[in-house]
Amino acid sequence: MKILLTGATGKVGSRLAPRLAHRHHEVRALVRDPARADALLPPAIDRVQGDLRDRASLDRALRNIDAVVHCAAFFRGASDEEAHAVNDLGTQHLAHAAREAGVRRVVFTSTGLVVGSTAGRAVDEDAPCAPTDAYPVSKLAAERFLLSLDGLDVRVLRLPFVYGDGDPHIAEVVPFMRSFDPAQRMSIAHHADVAQAVALLLEAPSPAHRVYHLVDDEAPTLAALFASVGAPPPDGSNAARGRAFEAILDGRRLRDELGFRPVFPRLADAVAAGAA
Repeated sequence: MKILLTGATGKVGSRLAPRLAHRHHEVRALVRDPARADALLPPAIDRVQGDLRDRASLDRALRNIDAVVHCAAFFRGASDEEAHAVNDLGTQHLAHAAREAGVRRVVFTSTGLVVGSTAGRAVDEDAPCAPTDAYPVSKLAAERFLLSLDGLDVRVLRLPFVYGDGDPHIAEVVPFMRSFDPAQRMSIAHHADVAQAVALLLEAPSPAHRVYHLVDDEAPTLAALFASVGAPPPDGSNAARGRAFEAILDGRRLRDELGFRPVFPRLADAVAAGAA
């Protein structure tokens, strides 16, 4: 399959690209900074320079493409306007261009944060969504647009907190979550399992316009997450702020329908394997 991957120089995309290529897919990366792409991506990954907000560059990137894996997003530090422009409107531009180019399938990596706080309960894909921060609000808007679009086979994969493969993600969130409740739990998944799930959505003849949650078998507490990088537990001084990120996902649909089984079922498994 010839795949266009957006967000290929991000945390998820840069680890996903070589794994898709290893499955014998031909991967083309849409990149804004070719030098950064050269530093992060193996030579087997084709590159085309472009931007979600530049329709002409999207048309060039989508030539002879079978499927799109859309990982590009503006996350931390994005204002409401910036998140909307990239995550929502940029997705709309890409979808229209993909449909006109005859692309067969789009896999959109969304975020589990679109469900809002679940108060510690695991919720499935049919639960109502009530995000509060700019990033998940814009991702939910993009989901709804894609799922309403005719003429394009869309599958949405909601990612939890992603870690592993040398990604400093856990250490990077320690300062941000320092004031959260140490007992608050978080759904997580390893980069290897993100790649497995994306491949399933690309390759399986599952229903179009379908949403799937990706999760490990265990949602660790923030105290356990912090401990995995040698950090003391959060102090709980602003537990209310943390509730916006208290999204616990039920991942049974991906397992039941597509046979997903995590490579690293728990954070402890990845730590023990030296893969965290």
